[in-house]
Order: sequence, then C-alpha cells, then structure tokens
Amino acid sequence: MTRSVYVTGIDRGDGRQVVELGVMELLTRQVDRVGVFRPLVHDDPDRMFELLRARYRLSQDASTVFGMDYREAAALQAEKGTDELVSQLVERFHRVAREYEVVLVLGTDYAATQLPDELAFNARLANEFGASVIPVVGGKGQAADLVRAEARNAYRAYEALGCDILALVVNRVAPEERESIAERLAARLPSPCYVLPDDPALAAPTVAQITHTLGGTILLGDDSGLARDALDFVFGGAMLPNFLNALTPGCMVVTPGDRADLVVGALAAHSAGTPPIAGVLLTLNERPSEEILTLASRLAPGTPVISVASTSFPTAAELFALEGKLNAATPRKAETALGLFERHVNTGELLERLAVARSGRVTPMMFEHELLEQARADRRRVVLPEGTEERVLRAADVLLRRSVCELTLLGDPETIRKKSADLGIDLSAAQLIDPHTSELRTRFAERYAQLRAHRGATVELAYDVVADVNYFGTLMVQEGLADGMVSGSVHSTAATIRPSFEIIKTRSDAAIVSSVFFMCLADRVLVYGDCAVNPDPDAEQLADIAIQSAATAARFGVEPRIAMLSYSTGTSGSGADVDKVREATKLVRSRRPDLKIEGPIQYDAAVEPSVAATKLPDSEVAGQATVLIFPDLNTGNNTYKAVQRSAGAVAVGPVLQGLRKPVNDLSRGALVSDIVNTVAITAIQSQPEPQPQSQPQSQSQSQSQPQSA
Repeated sequence: MTRSVYVTGIDRGDGRQVVELGVMELLTRQVDRVGVFRPLVHDDPDRMFELLRARYRLSQDASTVFGMDYREAAALQAEKGTDELVSQLVERFHRVAREYEVVLVLGTDYAATQLPDELAFNARLANEFGASVIPVVGGKGQAADLVRAEARNAYRAYEALGCDILALVVNRVAPEERESIAERLAARLPSPCYVLPDDPALAAPTVAQITHTLGGTILLGDDSGLARDALDFVFGGAMLPNFLNALTPGCMVVTPGDRADLVVGALAAHSAGTPPIAGVLLTLNERPSEEILTLASRLAPGTPVISVASTSFPTAAELFALEGKLNAATPRKAETALGLFERHVNTGELLERLAVARSGRVTPMMFEHELLEQARADRRRVVLPEGTEERVLRAADVLLRRSVCELTLLGDPETIRKKSADLGIDLSAAQLIDPHTSELRTRFAERYAQLRAHRGATVELAYDVVADVNYFGTLMVQEGLADGMVSGSVHSTAATIRPSFEIIKTRSDAAIVSSVFFMCLADRVLVYGDCAVNPDPDAEQLADIAIQSAATAARFGVEPRIAMLSYSTGTSGSGADVDKVREATKLVRSRRPDLKIEGPIQYDAAVEPSVAATKLPDSEVAGQATVLIFPDLNTGNNTYKAVQRSAGAVAVGPVLQGLRKPVNDLSRGALVSDIVNTVAITAIQSQPEPQPQSQPQSQSQSQSQPQSA
C-alpha cells in the first residue's frame, strides 16, 4: 500500500516549504517514484510543485497534482457540505496514490481559504488519505515560551483529531533560542520534535523578485546578479564617506537616480569586496547618464542596477513587506533550505519513522543523494585548486550550503572574493589560500625537494614547482592539511594527477593507480573501469584494476559482480587480447575467491539476462554484472562516452583508486553537479573504510602515465 506523508501547519508564515522540500529529498533517496498531491490550490501557478518538479525531475502530469481550487471547494462545501468535499478530494488523491510508491501531500496554506476550521480540515484529509502527518509551527518573532506552548498545542490538536504524527517541526525560531526550545519540547512530546532556526537568506527576496514586484527596469545586470539575495536595504541620502560606512554585505542600495556619486561609490565598494552588494535600486524614475552607466558596468560587471518610478518612501514600504520565496527560479535558496533541514533534523530517525521500503532500483538521483548523505555523515576537508573558476565556485556554494564538507579554495583571495561576489555566492565558510604568497610555500618546497631528491630536485627548484595550484593542493593532502583534492575543470588529466604520482603514490595493496566511472542509468548504477588512466594494462594490472574497482563499488553501495569484458564469451574465442582477459580473471579468482567474477565475457552477456541465459546459463554474474572491466583504455573510454551520450546516462568520474590519499580528476566539460558529486566522492574516499576481507596480492609495481579522459 502507498505510504503518504502529509506536511501541514497551523497558520501562515511557518516556512513549511523548507520541510516539504526536506521530506521530498528524503523520500527520493529511498524510492524511484514519488507523487505529489495538493488538495486545494489558488489560481496562480503553484511555485512549490514547480520547484519539486524541476529539482527532482518529476514526470507527474501537473493536472493530477491538485485536487481543486479554493473557489470550487468553497462552492462545493456550501452546496453539498464538507463530507462531499472531502469525498471528492479523497478520490482524486487515490488517483495519484495508485501510480506512485509514496505520495507527499502539501497541506492547505491558510491564505484566504474560507475554510471554517482549517487545522481540522487538514487533519481529516490526512486521516482519509491514510497519511502520516508532520505538523509545522512557525516561531518567527515569538518568545521561546510562546513557541513551546504553540508547538505543544499543535501536537495535541492533531493528536486529538486521530492523526498519526511522524514528527513535529518548529521553524523560524530565533537562532539563540533554538537549542533550549528543542530540549524542552523533546522532554514534553512523545514524538520527535525538530527545531529549525530562522535563516535570513531564505526570507531575503532576490533582486529579480524585487524588480518584478516593483515593476522595475533593468539598466545593468546579468542573470547571476539578478539571482542574488538582498539581505538588507541601505537607503542612500548621506554624503559618500558616511554612505560607504553604512553598506552591509549583500545589501540592496536604494537611492534617488540622480545620485551618481552613490551609484559609483557603491559599485566601487562591491568591486573591491568591501562589501559585496546585491545591487542598486534607483528611485524617482531618474536614469544616470550613459557615461555613468558605462563606468558602472566596468566597475562591477553583472551587478544589477534597477530603476523604478516611485519615490523612496513607497518603495521602502513595498521592500520591507517583501519576502523571499522558494521556487524553481531560486535554486540557491533550495540548497540553503535543504542544508538547514539536514543540519537540524535527524534524517535517519525520520526516515526510519517514515518506514518507506527502499526501492529495488537505484536511480541517478538516489545515487547522488546517497553520496551527499554519506559525505555529510563524517565531514572532511577537500581542496579545490581551481578556486577562481566559475563552475568550481558555484559547486562550492552548493557544497557549503548543504554542509557536505569543508573546503579550501586555491587562488588569489581577492580575485576569488570578487568573482564570488559577482555571482552572489557566500564563501565566508571556505578557506582561501594563495600558493604564491602562502607561508606554507617554503615548507612545501622543502618537503617536495625531500620527496624528489632521487630525481635531483632542489629546494630552489621546488619553490617554483609548489606554487602550481595542483602541486600545492596535492601537498596539502599529503601533509594532512586537507583530506582530498579535486581538480581538472580547466587543467588536463595529466596536470591534475601527475603530482599525486610524485607525492602521494600508490597504496601498498595496489599495483597501479586506475580509475572508474559510476554510470548512472535510468534504473541502476554500473561501475566502469578503467576508462581514464591505463592505456593497455597487462593481465596483472587488469586483475588489480578489477579488485580495486570491486572495492570502490562496494564502498559506494554497489554490490560488486565483476565482468571481465572481451570480444568473446567463455571459451568461444582465442587470441592475445582474449587470453589476457582470461588470465586476469584467473588471477582475481586466486587472489580474491570471495569476489563474484566472470570472464572473458561480452558486454551484452554481462548486463542482459536473456543473452546471458543463452551464452552462460550457469553464471552468477552474467546478465547481472555491476562492475565492468574493459581490456584497454581505447575500449573503455569510448564505451563510457557512447553510453553517456546515447543512453542519457549520468557519468560520475573518473574516480581514481589505488592512491594512498584521494585525488580526483574532473572532465574539462564538467557541470556544476559533476563537481559536487566528485567532491562528495573524494570526501567519502577519505573517510575511514572497513577492513577488506583479505589483502589482494600484486606482482607488478609499474605505474602507467595518466591519459586524457
């Protein structure tokens, strides 16, 4: 039977969208098909459903999401009574429930709904749907004792109406009161109670929202600038020196359009990063001269300058009444909301109470969710040498908002701050280091010279070498100042991983460094190796790649069933290439008899049960292989790219294996999501790992050179 979760409240302003988003995140980690149902909806597009649909790639027909609009509900209730209204909503809910493994129900919004007792109405719907309830209580601007009393009353109200309460969430409380409220409620309520602090960034409107609400005209600015949050409003009227002292990080400057000095001064301050601002809002329908606008665009490219017709006072009144909203156009707010939810909600406990059976399928989204959760469980520090690259900065923003790991970015700190300010990104939680000026440079030069003395390296030579961001980042990992490194978005594979061969070197139980890709197909995750590093491994090396790849697969939740790929299956073929694969298979079986392995085997027999039934009917791997080992780089690299492009698979990697400490390479075409996933994988690799069942033996100690992925 479909399990349903009903998120509801007791009044407006509780910010329950954070909870709805957080619960959806939990559900999509467990099951492939999650439905959404909102019993009653207003005329406007439902921004929460649009956000969920965009973020979680929901295929649900929008017409099935909503029961009916409020006007239709009011008329039906007046004519035929509440029972008929509930009956029709239940029928429409079950149309969704029949199609999905679990349904997230979004309760009514308490906004001019004309329902006589909205809390009781939500409780009844939850009961009729057979849904468990998560009530949300808003605590913004309230004293701690009032928040606790309201939370207890809400719990008792839903309990008295017969609801199965999964947990209670108290949201938007004063940060300094959060802990005491949580402790007192935990002692008084029989179900878990999670308390979330108010986060100004969630309530802050974006520059785009301000522009839309005020009917403003965009004079300057790009999409990144318009996406910035306006965390404060500073009204310009003073002389420039006093005005500059009043600026705050992330503020929106509001000034009459004829104050060119304040416009230029604010943008100059932004350019210098003291402080970065959200944008400039010009009142009185005054437009600066073209000369001033040209200067402004050069001072702070991308920073919005908006013109409105009204005077400062009515503009201020509208601004102070404006509140940011979660929607599909504000992905950064969604990351902030999820980070807040995951920091203050015991997600493991809540998942256990949800009692949602994990789907047998593993979708790309489920795999990505699991990566972030696993990394977050034991946070590590990852160094990103390409600290001035825009995609890296955007990925860092996501990683910090979601509390996935600690970050160090390499590059000129002023350049990083300026670029992040232009992108509206807050990197205050990240460590910024310039390898050229860092006090670590001398220490690293001495260490590198020591490590490479057999190659004739001197301290003087090393002093120049370690200024390279990839060498500097690798030495941070080697010296324990970072747990792992991710680079390659603008560097070649060789430039990224050669320092690790020189400095970190291979593990004692690995013959070579190799790589895998996690290939996230529509219904499963496969592991491909080696598609990026070793051009033509011999049988010894191929066996080592297979053993390492199996360990990597197991580390990330993929049960290893190894297929040693070749152009023939079983004993049907012969020749040097297939003999190499046959010999490698024998070596793996002798070294790790606990591993399930088949080879040589063709790709179709490895992954397709019907083909396997014909070619290798008695194999425990054929038809259900999860780890596919290619005989050479040419085959592996082309196959992973063919599957990625033709089958629409998400390729996560290459993930390097065999190094003593984790360093991973990015494709130069990596998307922000690819960088986020690779950093999460690197963080997980640096966490303590379970002891292997037995140590693989290895004969070859040769190390191949890195190739381009």
